[in-house]
Amino acid sequence: MRAAASAAAVGLLATLLLGACGGGQSQPAGSIKVTLTEFKFDPSSIDAKAGNVVFFLVNGGTTSHDMAIRDSTGKTIAQSELISAGDSFVFTVNNLVAGTYDFLCTQPGHADAGMKGTLTVS
Repeated sequence: MRAAASAAAVGLLATLLLGACGGGQSQPAGSIKVTLTEFKFDPSSIDAKAGNVVFFLVNGGTTSHDMAIRDSTGKTIAQSELISAGDSFVFTVNNLVAGTYDFLCTQPGHADAGMKGTLTVS
């Protein structure tokens, strides 16, 4: 009995740790799914409503990627955490105002290789 309880506790702990790392997340309702691969975002052109914008980032590539959003002056206004290959991340940008933004992967050489896009907020 004690061994079964210990095994269950270890299983629960593993599940909680994987959830904290972003593994196995499902897409939240109303979020915008963006797949990151070498070296592109899919889609590379995104339309969103002003306010709180939720992105569901899925790394379908073989290396780590992130997503940074920059305003028209080039200032980074939001950036996701680094997402490991095969993982996903819910990236929320609060109070995004109407306008046109660039987004890109900040890993060295990724944006230069074409990993960037345009976000239009209305």
